Amino acid sequence: MIIWDLVVVGGGPAGLSAAHAAARAGVRTLVVERATHPRYKTCGGGLIGTSLAEATDRIDVPVHDRVDHVMFTRDGRRGFTRRHTGPLVAMVRREEFDDRLRAAAVAAGAEVREGVAVRAVEQDPDEVRLRLADGDTVRARAVIGADGSSGVTARHVGVAHRQVDLGLELELPVPPAEQERWRGRLLLDWGPVPGSYAWVFPKGDRLTVGVISARGDGERTRAYLRDFVARLGLSGVTPEHDSGHLTRCRTEDSPLRRGRVLVAGDAAGLLEPWSREGISYALRSGRLAGQAVAGGDLATYEQEIHRHLMPEMRAGHRLLEVFARWPDVFHALLATPPGWRMFARFCEGRASFDRTLSRRPVRAGLALLDGLSARRAKAAEARS
Repeated sequence: MIIWDLVVVGGGPAGLSAAHAAARAGVRTLVVERATHPRYKTCGGGLIGTSLAEATDRIDVPVHDRVDHVMFTRDGRRGFTRRHTGPLVAMVRREEFDDRLRAAAVAAGAEVREGVAVRAVEQDPDEVRLRLADGDTVRARAVIGADGSSGVTARHVGVAHRQVDLGLELELPVPPAEQERWRGRLLLDWGPVPGSYAWVFPKGDRLTVGVISARGDGERTRAYLRDFVARLGLSGVTPEHDSGHLTRCRTEDSPLRRGRVLVAGDAAGLLEPWSREGISYALRSGRLAGQAVAGGDLATYEQEIHRHLMPEMRAGHRLLEVFARWPDVFHALLATPPGWRMFARFCEGRASFDRTLSRRPVRAGLALLDGLSARRAKAAEARS
């Protein structure tokens, strides 16, 4: 039986980035994916500059729109629009984007097998064995799990989560007049549920419309989506896709590796906690995992994640705390030139939230809001 140098479980951005990095370095690599490309994936599909920097070295990114206008509303009210001098976000359809990543991994030398589901992971000091749904077994010297936050590899490694959110999304086909209305524009609405927001992303002849909120507020989240679509005047449009998914952010001390098995992307709980943006984390963590396998030192993967991605996630959790408590303040700050510059620089990939939140004026503002939150909680306790 063949023993692969590396088997990657999952053919999304994280897994295919890992496969590309490893195969290009001469590692004998197999990717197993339970679906068949191109396949639909619930995802906003907005690529920020960080994602584009990772992807454009490998593929011709299939962009359907480039956004330079951003409209902000607070639960449908107090709207304002800001325009940037260049594109802020590139809009892709995941079925096309992922399929091009697949082709790039194959061109680098990886083998991709589709329609293959992994049911169990076993390992000893010398190898990893993947038990497949058809009863077959695949053996490898190393495995990179990129099969999602509820996948078998995350369970095997023991990934724990501190934040779980419910995302609901519609893909709406729209006529030419509606396409023109949204061309180059996206809408972000800060919602009525603490920490929630909604979006409209243009993708040519369709709009991606969705909402996200903490798990446990399912009915309020569904009501928010219905109200949001109605406000847009799109209630009568039959969706091409109507789907939902859970996003999960890892705890600070959650493992990234167990023996010869690494996890990347959603399987590792790696995503930006405030925006729940995950593609840039998938592309980067996948590449880092593939490079660690190619370099023969799996521990370097954990070190690189903690050096490069965890500071961003800590800042994102801090930002989400402020946003959930003070959405009106957050909305007002985005209307100011410094707030808009922060947002634009994040979209362009020129600044991360950890660097932004470390600035003295930002720290002072956060401390002020913390004090107000404490006084509000104390007053509420006294009333009760």
